[in-house]
Amino acid sequence: MIALARDNLGAFALFGAALAAAGLPIYIYAPPYYAENFGVSLTGIAAVLFWLRLFDAVQDPLFGWLSERLGRWRKLSVAGAAMVMALSMLGLFAVTPPFNPLAWFAITLLGLFSSFSFLTINFYAQGVDKATKVKGAHFGVAAWRETGALLGVCTAAVAPAILASFLNAPYMAFSLGFAGVVGIAVLAMNREWTGAVRAQSTPIRLYLKDQTTRRLLLLAFVNAMPVAVSSTMFLFFVVHRLEAPGWEGPLLVLFFLSGACSAPIWSRLADRFGGRRVLLLAMALAMISFGFTLILEAGDALWFSLICVAAGATIGADLTLLPALFAKHIAKTFPSAGQGFGLWSFVNKSTLAFAAIALFPILEAAGFDVQSTDQPAKALTTLTILYALVPLGLKLVAFCLALAIRFEEEKT
Repeated sequence: MIALARDNLGAFALFGAALAAAGLPIYIYAPPYYAENFGVSLTGIAAVLFWLRLFDAVQDPLFGWLSERLGRWRKLSVAGAAMVMALSMLGLFAVTPPFNPLAWFAITLLGLFSSFSFLTINFYAQGVDKATKVKGAHFGVAAWRETGALLGVCTAAVAPAILASFLNAPYMAFSLGFAGVVGIAVLAMNREWTGAVRAQSTPIRLYLKDQTTRRLLLLAFVNAMPVAVSSTMFLFFVVHRLEAPGWEGPLLVLFFLSGACSAPIWSRLADRFGGRRVLLLAMALAMISFGFTLILEAGDALWFSLICVAAGATIGADLTLLPALFAKHIAKTFPSAGQGFGLWSFVNKSTLAFAAIALFPILEAAGFDVQSTDQPAKALTTLTILYALVPLGLKLVAFCLALAIRFEEEKT
């Protein structure tokens, strides 16, 4: 406990939780929320998410460049970005759109995702410095950071469903709670933002010229796609394919709680056997999980809960091991990390946008109606293919890429 207080790793876990609550859960809840309450089409939502990700292609590397030059302004910049993120979440869920709902959706998400990007890049770059000062180095920091992130995702995933059981405005309450947690997390991390202005800034072209960096970024993109696809389709699959309305919250909790509990285990295994070997094991488990999901039918919610445990555990590996392996390589190869994590942030967020722009139009073209309780057989078959078969194929590609990549795996 004394060492933990000295290292302040609990603050990394809390900040990771706040950031994670503004990431994946937004893709799970925001599209159905705006489609059901304001009549926004899934195709329109997909287009907004896609264009926002294109904007990220420009701003994320710029945020990385900026993070290397903030110096003593880092604390103030982080606090300002955190305020923008909290206000954007309130605008997204706590405010009735004052004009066109799709335009309001786009504006609030722009503020939310931009501040999320800036904070994520600074947070992960700070983790590189932190790894030089704590036991366990990169895998040690990653275990705390990603366990906190998974707990944050877990809480954010179930909060609206729980709040809906006794409140008329659950999403408003969720966004208010989120704003409070962000404030506490910023205070907890206050003494960590000590990075100086880098004398040597690493241009993006140097990251991209490095073969291992390129391969790790490609692996991160492909490996994150199955999670992006299944997360985007999760609520629809549970409600319409399994015909288990009301199970969404508990199943999401089971999924992400399994990931949170497994993260420290994956970290210890990686420290003993090597990150790449353990990552391959987790990928194999993920493919088995997707394979069993393909055969589920209406009423199989209990079987699906077991799959959620196994699949959630693989998410713990993905979110713990890959960032740690990338951080180790960046710290060893380049004099600064800011723009490297700008690329990392863009690659990981892009998967969700590409999933949305590809999947929502396909689902609507198959006859799926988000406001209907009676979906045509073609729509349900398409939903199963998108939720399970597509991620299975993508995970297989990621597995092959991980086999092909060669990089040093010295113990941390």
